[in-house]
Amino acid sequence: MTEPQSAIAVRRQAEEAAAFFPALLVEASRIAQTVAAGLHGRRRAGPGETFWQHRAYAFGDPVSTIDWRQSARVADRLYVRENEWEAAAAVYLWRDPSRSLDYASTKMTPSKRQRADVLAVALTILLSQAGERIGLLGEQRRPFHGRAAPSRIVEALHITQYNDAASSPEPAELAPGARVVMISDFFTHHDAIENSVATLAAAGVRGVLVQICDPAEEDFPFHGRVEFHDLESRDRLIFGETGALAKDYRAKFQAHRDALATLTRKAGWTFISHRTDRPAQTALLALFAALGDARSWTH
Repeated sequence: MTEPQSAIAVRRQAEEAAAFFPALLVEASRIAQTVAAGLHGRRRAGPGETFWQHRAYAFGDPVSTIDWRQSARVADRLYVRENEWEAAAAVYLWRDPSRSLDYASTKMTPSKRQRADVLAVALTILLSQAGERIGLLGEQRRPFHGRAAPSRIVEALHITQYNDAASSPEPAELAPGARVVMISDFFTHHDAIENSVATLAAAGVRGVLVQICDPAEEDFPFHGRVEFHDLESRDRLIFGETGALAKDYRAKFQAHRDALATLTRKAGWTFISHRTDRPAQTALLALFAALGDARSWTH
């Protein structure tokens, strides 16, 4: 008996998505361990003092966090006790889900999307090893932690799916003390980025913007007749003498990057720029350090 066409398509898509998981985790783990070897360690935060809430016990939670008195009140369920700092200290990730990141100018460099995913997961590995909680911005689920956090982040990122309608980070409500990492090329409306950052900063949230660019986007090495494709709208533009545009393009590109740096500086956040033709480790080290540092970095 043959499967319905829809079931075959779903299974094929699921298999294709699953195929990316091991390779992404292996690469992210390699990069994370390279960076970790150069760090002197990060002190793990203490248990906190102010009670915040009880939540259901999940795989990976330390047994020492179980509140046995609370658990005894409900049959067949264990509860752990969370203190206020634990909710505030979580790190929330946002990776641009649009097709804007689905670009690589040469086969020698990874796509922006691939580099963004590797950085997000590698950061998750480092943070989970340091005892941090890691969540996704805009997700209703609670942050992940422990050894299972990296694989859960990979799954939650939906690395084979795109959403062009969500190319700008949405304003979110987080507890004061939380930290946010936004990874994108940020080739979108500046007002949308500013609104999201300002909303979070006003609530006492610190964050980092990581702009990932392909070297061709920064250098604009084009000459002669070139046809450009918009990855999100599929619109096309043809220029007869592209080299004549280079100076104006680079000026506008730099102005946009400067605006992002100014935006983050005013919010007390950090701005990092990263090119896909450079080692991922340099961006990861800067990103990991920036979570506890308000300075700007460029890699």
